[in-house]
Amino acid sequence: MPENAKVVVNLATGLEDAERVTVAFLVANAALEQGRQVAMFLTKDAVLLGLKGVAEGIACDGCPPLERLFEQYAGGGGNLLVCPICFKSRQQDETRLVPNARLAGATPLWEWIGETATVFSY
Repeated sequence: MPENAKVVVNLATGLEDAERVTVAFLVANAALEQGRQVAMFLTKDAVLLGLKGVAEGIACDGCPPLERLFEQYAGGGGNLLVCPICFKSRQQDETRLVPNARLAGATPLWEWIGETATVFSY
């Protein structure tokens, strides 16, 4: 695997579909475990997941807790790129973002991708 192998997980769903969020974090964490660089691009209601204290709960019977998946993702070096338009339209405060999150739209996403990336969309 190339050292610069990148994965983008595009997540457009927030806690209104917690199972989808769980699957996105499971895929992202698996990529990190394989040595990939991972960025999760949060759009629509998913931008709220970039806020402290939001990614919590259990999506389904047998699902791992979201806070554990979220901590694993951050601890493994995963980045959260938060759509600034979606974030601002929800009147959120940038100072409440978790440490591995930053406001970054389409251009910064493409800059991060560089030449190639594997993309998953949820």
